[in-house]
Amino acid sequence: MAPALAADPTAVPPPQAYGLGLPPRRSLAAEGIGWIAAHGGAGATTLTRLFGGTDLGCRWPDAALAEPAQVMLVARSNADGLRAASRALNALREGRHPPGMRLTGLVVVADAPGGLPLALGRRIRVLRSVAPLHRVPWLPSLRLGRLPGRLPKGLSRLATAVGAQPDGRAVAVGAQPDGRAVAVGAQRDGRAVAVGARPSGRGRRAS
Repeated sequence: MAPALAADPTAVPPPQAYGLGLPPRRSLAAEGIGWIAAHGGAGATTLTRLFGGTDLGCRWPDAALAEPAQVMLVARSNADGLRAASRALNALREGRHPPGMRLTGLVVVADAPGGLPLALGRRIRVLRSVAPLHRVPWLPSLRLGRLPGRLPKGLSRLATAVGAQPDGRAVAVGAQPDGRAVAVGAQRDGRAVAVGARPSGRGRRAS
């Protein structure tokens, strides 16, 4: 079973049966997107409901459950949430994650209406330098588990990143509009790179 992000053993869900009578799966699924909560109440469950995918809770994906290799890390924009995101990204940097797992990006969900204090804004800029970052603004409709009639720009970009179109039609995660597949983990200039690799192909640290 995949280890939990949190040290609290109660955060780890109990083992679940998968493929009864079949040999255990050894690699994560290539299809789909998983949502990892950096902490409780991050918003991963809501985003799963809205955009599809697998709600992984506060743990890494599990190959035995055929869970997806591509994941989004989700955190709230308050101080505790951003610290939890930093801890999870550090675990990724140190290689403490399942083989084959790929980080698509970090989603920071607004914890309250209005702008952020300067200290939190600086922290988000640091996190943005480590991983592709998506901001989800404060939206009252999300509290009811539904999207607004018109998606804000940040949510539209997030929908595209996870392969969900605003009209609800699914598209292949990591596919360009012309149908060519690309590796998830694209840089801001549009070049696609595998997470943890330099554009030259040499490995790099996450921070």
